[in-house]
Amino acid sequence: MTISILIIIITAIISYISQRRQDIMQKLIMHPYTVTRQNQYYRLLTSGFIHSGLIHFFFNMLALYFFGPYIEAIFKELYPVSGSVLFIVFYLSAIVVSDLTSLRKHKDNSGYFSLGASGAVSAVVFSWIMFFPTRTIYVYFIPMPGFILGALYLIYSYYQSKNPDSHINHDAHLWGSIYGIIFTTILYPSAIPRFIQQLSEFEIF
Repeated sequence: MTISILIIIITAIISYISQRRQDIMQKLIMHPYTVTRQNQYYRLLTSGFIHSGLIHFFFNMLALYFFGPYIEAIFKELYPVSGSVLFIVFYLSAIVVSDLTSLRKHKDNSGYFSLGASGAVSAVVFSWIMFFPTRTIYVYFIPMPGFILGALYLIYSYYQSKNPDSHINHDAHLWGSIYGIIFTTILYPSAIPRFIQQLSEFEIF
């Protein structure tokens, strides 16, 4: 039983309950207007354990299932005593950090709501990319090196975060990804030189 699997199970339970109980959903969802006016900052964290539906939940947890155990193992290798705790701190703090920009941007917008683990999952995926930038990731069955996918994802998230008509929290995707890079670099300072070295040795063909 890895920490990632445990997080998936907990998220599945809370997401299921909140879908059946809208009163619970409304208490857990990220609502910047309420957060700032009623000091309900716990929503920054709880919103990462609820989802808008099965598809939303499935894609987030599928990514965590594939990438999370790798990062857990690396953290345990780097810090044998506290590796598991560090992964938990990493994941939970990524949920919070990825929502901070949305909190600032929408604190006066009573109609804005956000939910899902996308920010934290983005952090985990980008931590993986920092360690394995040239390994292949399949996106809708299309193979591409991790660093290329990461670059495209950051660019797309940045420009979509400027789109006022988008119903997806691209800010969470963007800042979750960046947080994944920063946390990994702090935890393992050699990550950047190692990342650059792997890119220098990479051959497309």
